[in-house]
Amino acid sequence: MNKYVSIALLLFGSFAVAQNSKFEKDYTAIEGKVIEWRRDIHQNPELSNREFKTAEKIAKHLKSLGIAVQTGVAHTGVVGVLKGGQDGKVVALRADIDALPVMERNDLPFKSNVTSEFLGEKVGVMHACGHDTHTAILMGVAEVLSKNKDKIKGTVKFIFQPAEEGPPPGEEGGALLMVKEGVLKNPDVDAIFGLHINSQTPVGVIRYKSGGTMAAAQSFTINVKGKQSHGSQPWSGVDPILISAKIIDGLQTIISRETNLTNEAAVITVGKIKSGVRFNIIPESAEMIGTIRTLDYDMKDHINKRMEEMVPTIAQAYGGDATIEIRDATDITYNDPALVEQMLPTMKRTAGDANIQTQKAITGAEDFSYFQREVPGFFFFLGGMTPGNTESFPHHTPDFLIDDSGLLLGVKTLTEMSLDYLNQ
Repeated sequence: MNKYVSIALLLFGSFAVAQNSKFEKDYTAIEGKVIEWRRDIHQNPELSNREFKTAEKIAKHLKSLGIAVQTGVAHTGVVGVLKGGQDGKVVALRADIDALPVMERNDLPFKSNVTSEFLGEKVGVMHACGHDTHTAILMGVAEVLSKNKDKIKGTVKFIFQPAEEGPPPGEEGGALLMVKEGVLKNPDVDAIFGLHINSQTPVGVIRYKSGGTMAAAQSFTINVKGKQSHGSQPWSGVDPILISAKIIDGLQTIISRETNLTNEAAVITVGKIKSGVRFNIIPESAEMIGTIRTLDYDMKDHINKRMEEMVPTIAQAYGGDATIEIRDATDITYNDPALVEQMLPTMKRTAGDANIQTQKAITGAEDFSYFQREVPGFFFFLGGMTPGNTESFPHHTPDFLIDDSGLLLGVKTLTEMSLDYLNQ
């Protein structure tokens, strides 16, 4: 690093520290509100593309702050635009707002008892991935920045995105639809930041990875056709359940025997299989749905090709037929290396050097990746586990828990990143 860059970073660091001290009262004042919003949203979750009340709550809050608001973006999304006291760049901040079809299983006073319908079945609805915290954090950031808009050199765009978990079958939604509808335009966004709470990372810790950080996700549907017969006479039919089992076994060999996992991780998971109505009837058909996760585009292409070859071939070997449809759900979440480097001093200042940790890429997926395809982006992980806990529950499970004390760091980090990016 040459002396001029060092001097510039030193001066910027001094400015940023001074800037940080000006907002401490705002941060202290907002923490209780953020927790209250989070708990209310948690108790009243809504599934993808059905986040009507959540969107209404967000829009009402942004309007109360004097922020220009657009509703109905990608069905139920909300976008707020805050113009600063001076002209400059445009930075976007994104939070996802949808919940999951999971029945909550804990004793929280703000536990969700909401039920709904998903894929034709009655289900519980729960914020089992922390999107309630993301929404509350960004509402807090909006309030702090709106009170200090004279200090903003440029514009901040708040993107509250529906359907991150994927839109219902037959519907468009999520980040892809938001991009399609022009959410990164008018005003044109120069960079975008986002975070994800993590139940297995201690409160106060921020983890990140430069470059590829989360997997591309695809969903697939396999339909198997056999021949129905009496359960006591399997030789007179073709069993689609048996064929499905062989297909599942075969798909796993693509990962275990054909994929070089020393390069990048890859996963094929069958998440649901549906077939039959009675114990003594071999059914006529079976349906399987699942997900594919890849961190390398060549590996993704190979796995897709082999699945499309293998599924019908295995079915034919057992006297049946099968088709497979593979659909893209997200791209690889790619953190722009230059943007990461630019923002690291801010993150270290808000969380402390020792609490900023790098991590390896993970096979989880995020449709934040679709924003990153259009503009440089940085997506990081915020600790939500009570420090000292010996047990934590994974995301997408009924026992998932987040410690509210971790939310304020999210507010501080997104606020400071926004200001530092715009003021550099």
